Amino acid sequence: MTLRPEGTAPVVRAYVQNKIYGAPIQPAKLFYFGQMFRYERPQQGRMRQLNQFGVEVLGSADPAVDAEVIDLAMSCYQELGLTSLKLVINSLGDTESRQDYREALVEHFKPHVHELCKDCQVRLEDNPMRILDCKTDRDHPAMQTAPSILDYLNETSKTYFEQVKAHLDLMEIPYVVDQNLVRGLDYYNHTAFEIMSEAEGFGAITTLSGGGRYNGLVEDLGGPATPGMGFAMGLERLIMALDAENKSVDRTEHLECLVVSVGEKADQAGVKLVHDLRKAGVQTDKDYLGRKMKGQFKAANRLNAKYVVILGEEEIEKEMVPVKDMITGEQSDVALENVIKHLKKIVGVRHNGA
Repeated sequence: MTLRPEGTAPVVRAYVQNKIYGAPIQPAKLFYFGQMFRYERPQQGRMRQLNQFGVEVLGSADPAVDAEVIDLAMSCYQELGLTSLKLVINSLGDTESRQDYREALVEHFKPHVHELCKDCQVRLEDNPMRILDCKTDRDHPAMQTAPSILDYLNETSKTYFEQVKAHLDLMEIPYVVDQNLVRGLDYYNHTAFEIMSEAEGFGAITTLSGGGRYNGLVEDLGGPATPGMGFAMGLERLIMALDAENKSVDRTEHLECLVVSVGEKADQAGVKLVHDLRKAGVQTDKDYLGRKMKGQFKAANRLNAKYVVILGEEEIEKEMVPVKDMITGEQSDVALENVIKHLKKIVGVRHNGA
């Protein structure tokens, strides 16, 4: 048994075991929530047990996918109101570029190996790129003079990185290229990125989320050659960023429509109307406790209902029903046969079944 350190490899394993690569809709776009565990010294923003949200796109080597994934990660924070964000990107190149760069790093750090921490002494042989990500030796002079991966990219890798940047430019997403940015896991190649908080008082560990491309991982786990791209974000660090920027999340749940019915015929018609509205994609509920109209309106307020449809014996007979906007207080009469169409229009269609 082992404690799960990250989410990408398990998702890829499930992708392979369930043969999602054979599904008619490609690329596969997957997400996950889960608890992860890290064997690190706990400090502010770095916990041994954390909650993580992640996204993986499997099946496309298009640079536009890289930009789309980065855009989604940025949008997650921006939708919650965060503004003090910094996007950092880099290219780790393809296999050929990485091999050339690996040799350059070994040659560069070898004279300083005994000055580095024990982890970096091991990394020099196993994966020298991870030395650049070391928090212990980050101020060592050799770090400042280390060769840049960008100088070792072949033409294919250069072109790919330029296309990713071009897509980000088109989306008007500002970014900074950091030649020392590497990902802590060995399977990454081509695009790597991190989103950082620049909020005052956030703390020394500024990274909110990170991700990149991992062409080859599916093959390593027994699947066919399949490119992949994704990111993960720690939810605890998200909460820290919200606190640092003094932002709060609106947790209020809203009901789109509550059907208020008074009388036996109206109650029966209300059951049918609730059914039809739900089928049309309008989030709807009704009173099932036999409350009077005043009590049903109180329930509408407690449920934060945006609209109320009022059904009574007279309304059923005239086939005209009042629809009340609970926010503005405005009320309009709508033909019973047009109520569904009217509500769909004012609340918006939420899914394809509408």
